[in-house]
This record gives sequence, C-alpha cells and structure tokens, in this order.
Amino acid sequence: MTGAHQPFSAAVTGLGMVTAAGVGTKATWHAVTHETRPGGVAHHEELADLPCDFMYTADLDTTELLGVATQRLMDRFSQLAVIAAREAVADAGLDPDDWDGSRVAVVIGSAHGGLPFYDQQHAAMLERGARRVSPKLAPLTVVNGAASSVCMDLGAQGPSLGVATACSSGTVALGTAHQLLRAGVCDIAIAGGAESPISRLLIASACRMKAVSTRREDPAAACRPFDAARDGFVVGEGAGLLVLERPEHAAARRAPVRAHLRGYGASSDAFAAVAPDPDGNGIERALRSAMADAGVQAGDIGHVNAHGTSTVMNDLIEATMLERVIGSHPLVTSTKAMTGHTLGAAGGIETALTVLALEEQLVPPTANLDVPDPRLPVQIVREEPRRASFDCAVKTSLGFGGHNAALVLTR
Repeated sequence: MTGAHQPFSAAVTGLGMVTAAGVGTKATWHAVTHETRPGGVAHHEELADLPCDFMYTADLDTTELLGVATQRLMDRFSQLAVIAAREAVADAGLDPDDWDGSRVAVVIGSAHGGLPFYDQQHAAMLERGARRVSPKLAPLTVVNGAASSVCMDLGAQGPSLGVATACSSGTVALGTAHQLLRAGVCDIAIAGGAESPISRLLIASACRMKAVSTRREDPAAACRPFDAARDGFVVGEGAGLLVLERPEHAAARRAPVRAHLRGYGASSDAFAAVAPDPDGNGIERALRSAMADAGVQAGDIGHVNAHGTSTVMNDLIEATMLERVIGSHPLVTSTKAMTGHTLGAAGGIETALTVLALEEQLVPPTANLDVPDPRLPVQIVREEPRRASFDCAVKTSLGFGGHNAALVLTR
C-alpha cells in the first residue's frame, strides 16, 4: 500500500481512448453519457458455440490509422495503445519532436497482452508444424509490448513499464506513473491500459469459470452492473491513456489542466485466485490508502467510477465497501455496460471518463440498470446522466488474484 506522503498532484493534460463505445475520447464520452444501449457488442465468429459467444469490439481500421508497416510490428492491443497515446499527446498539446524524450515515461497495463497473435501462432504450429511459428511471437505478445510500441512511436526514452495486475492493471499503471512523477524521475508520463482479448481460449475459460454473462439472445443487454438480474461480465477490447505531468512542467508550458491525479493506493487480498475478499477488506485498504495519499476525507468525494463488473459478488462487495468507507452520498456509476469489461484497459478508460465527469460536472448513467439490486447501499446513477457539483472523484479497481487499486482525482 502507498505510505504516508505529502500530497502530490499530477496534472492531467491529455486523454486518449479507443473503445467499443467510440473511437476517440469525444465519441466514447458521448456514448456513455447519451446512449441508452451499447452499440459495440455483438456475436463474434471466433467465439461460435461458446455459452458466451459475444464481446465488445472497437470499430476501427488499424491499418488505415497506423499504416501496414507499423501495424505489422504490433499485436492489436499495442495498436490500440498507440492510437490512444497519439490522441492523448495531441490533446495535451505536446509535440514529440520538441520534447526531451529521456524525461517522458510510459506505463501501460494489460492483463493478457497479445492473445490474438498467440492464438494464431499456436494454431499454425498445430496445423503446420513448429517451423511455421513466427519469430515475432515473443515481442508481439508480451504484456510490455504496448508500452514498448508507444515508446518507439513517440520517441519516449524515459522509464517504460508493462503492468500486469489483471483487471486493475490500468489503474495500477496510472498510480505507478503518479509515483514516478512525484519522485522526479520524469516530467511527463503516458499511462493507462490496453487490451484486445479476442481469444476463444480465454472466453472458453471464462465460461467454465461462470464469470461471464450467457445472455446470448440479447448481447447488448447482457452486461448490467448493479442490476438485480446481473449474471456476469462481458469482455471488451480497448485502450485508455492519460498524459500526466509534474505540475511545474505543465505550468511552464501553460498547458490547460483537465484534472489532478492526487492520490493512489493499492493492496492485495491474499485470499483467492479468482474470488475477491468477501468482506471487501482489500479494496477498502486500497481506497483508504488513496484517500490518505491525497489528503481527502469521505465527505470530500462526490463521485465514484466503480469497478462494477456485473458479476453478482463483485458488485455487492464493492458497493457495500463504498458505503462503509465514504458513505452513501457520492454518485456512483459503472460504465462497463457501454464499453464492456476491458480487463487491463478498464482502469485507464474509466479514469479518463472520471476526468471528463469532473470536467463536465456530469456523471454518466449505469446502462442496462433496469432493476437496482436492493441490497446495494449506494446512490447509483441510472437512466440518464446526472448533473452535480463535485470537486473530488474516485476510481476503484479489483483484479483476479486479489489485486486492488484506487485513485483520487480532483478538479
């Protein structure tokens, strides 16, 4: 867990997103705030005949955006990361040709790395022998591939890290970037998460685990966080990256600051490989640590972008913990019904959405929340976005293996 420190506010100066809800920050934000049903989820031929044969995918042509030569050097999760990073850097008003690359860090989380290419190469070996396996398998599929690709694309030569803490990877990546900036190791950090888990093997395992929804008749209604009839999450692909800067660096170049990343906390349940601590003690420690790191109290927090996966246990454990730690006054949402559960990318995407909520003073609704679970003791926004006045927001994440993380952001 993060120890006691003087509060340090990293300036958030740029956002970049690629999601099933929309390609780009503007399109994704519009979808999560104004669309009532997700448009990026559908049956997928790769998943045919599985109990869950659908997932969320981003509608974009990576060849058109990156070019054939660049695209071939990356698995899809790295491609999405590069596209999101370019948007975030442009949004921050930064020009890689002008910066000191040695002072730019890249920290990107991913739960599974390059699964699609791994699956393709495994099939090639089984069908045609080991000599048909690509020599690019290792560099394209490793979890640090996204961070490496972004560094090469943008000329970032500072610390480069690939974070793998399951579904909290993107949040831990942002927290790690916050710590690097606080330590003075870099002036700029590009951080968040990227994932493209289009893998029959992965989804088959999730089906066996009974972690995913099996509402095959209506995929768009399957992911329903906090709903009384929720039956599991739906996997999605995407990337969400933020540009963070030391405050004096942002001030020196007169950069508009969209929000401040002020606190980070992390913990481990040390409980089970898949199931979260049923009492929520691990995520509670992470949240309390983030609040202490930021120097904020429960009454300061006006909004929570929750992990909210649409699984029966996670949503109940998380909501109960939130009420215990910060009370029932904050407006809580989960945006996963619009983006899917993007696993290691979720923390990056959802932190970017939290920045926008602070900036716009608008909390997105939790889509597909038809009948709220009466056991949940928190104020969940549903049906339409909620206007509110708040200066402080929280992002929480939980990952398989008991990896918990929380961030505190302020205006």
